[in-house]
Amino acid sequence: MVPQTTYGLNRMALPGVKENRRRQDRLPAVLPVRVRGKDSSGAAFEELAHTLDFTPGGVKLGAIHHELKALDRLTICYRQRRMEFTVVWTKRLEGTKEYQIGVRAVSQESEQHSLSFFASPQVGTKAQSHAAL
Repeated sequence: MVPQTTYGLNRMALPGVKENRRRQDRLPAVLPVRVRGKDSSGAAFEELAHTLDFTPGGVKLGAIHHELKALDRLTICYRQRRMEFTVVWTKRLEGTKEYQIGVRAVSQESEQHSLSFFASPQVGTKAQSHAAL
């Protein structure tokens, strides 16, 4: 991996992987999600994290505590929904063991795929929405 600095932030991307810039504006939203996958050492993991923002094709996640690399596949669960994503970039937060990552939906069947994944009817209470994870 080659460290790349983008907007003053250290991000890790695989050499030779063309950096894809998003074509849509980000929509800020903090939502609880469950993330499943394999970390950079190949160990399976499952952890609670949260979204920071999203576009129709991808999501920025925070509170990731496993080292990942570009092109890793993850399953993200939100409420009763599950969707596959590919890691596009990772950034370790300075002075912590926490990462932020950018992921892109594996299935691009619909331009609004990620947005529809996180859109849902209103849930009565916060407790109900967290219990659904």
